[in-house]
Amino acid sequence: MLRKLASAVFGNFTKKSNLTMKRYLYIVRHAKAEDTSSFFSDFNRELTPSGTMDAARMGKFLAEQGLKPDQLVSSSATRAFQTARLMAEQLGVLEDQIQTNRNLYDGGLKGYLNAVNNAPANAESVMLFGHNPDVTFFAEYLTHANINSMSKGSVVVVEFEDLEWVAVSAKTGEFLNYYSPKEFR
Repeated sequence: MLRKLASAVFGNFTKKSNLTMKRYLYIVRHAKAEDTSSFFSDFNRELTPSGTMDAARMGKFLAEQGLKPDQLVSSSATRAFQTARLMAEQLGVLEDQIQTNRNLYDGGLKGYLNAVNNAPANAESVMLFGHNPDVTFFAEYLTHANINSMSKGSVVVVEFEDLEWVAVSAKTGEFLNYYSPKEFR
């Protein structure tokens, strides 16, 4: 009798918790960059002034939503890293906390998946900075949503419920939102 009463008041501690763990992935396409020229390789293209403003605006918007990512990983290409640096500044993240990953420049879907699967187990939110068409394909691969083509400087938010980063793969995420700098100009 006493055991039944205790169970009714405190619950059965041997049952699995009803609390779910949610993880969030922010997939960011680099902001607007210079056109290709004979002076710079594609890899070394820099953000334009409007791209710089868009990246800062998007970072400010995400900061206002309370985002403070646990991990930021950027393509090592100049325009992607500049986007990451500007957004990180708005989010209150130090530049030296941004990891660079060459595979986010030319590694395709496999490069992006590898970056997510290797995120720290204790990270609740990860932000990736990369390039189209890979970022769009990756967001669609994870969510099975029809995103079409991410615009420059845009962000897709994907949620994973009760899933470790190492287990992220096709159709394991839920598309939550898409934000474009055009919304904030």
